Amino acid sequence: MWETLFNALALVLVFEGLLPFLGPQRWRKLFEQATRLSDGQLRFLGLSSMLGGVLLLLLLAG
Repeated sequence: MWETLFNALALVLVFEGLLPFLGPQRWRKLFEQATRLSDGQLRFLGLSSMLGGVLLLLLLAG
């Protein structure tokens, strides 16, 4: 189980690094826009991301 967890974490880091690597100017602009969001908007984006990830896991595992 730990191996799977670390593999998943490594994959997240790869995906997180793709945008700054492929489009640093676009990533910087997106990051600047994110800093202007309210706490509620950021929480909603975080919740949406988590729910999307859980649904994707359920679809792949089912």
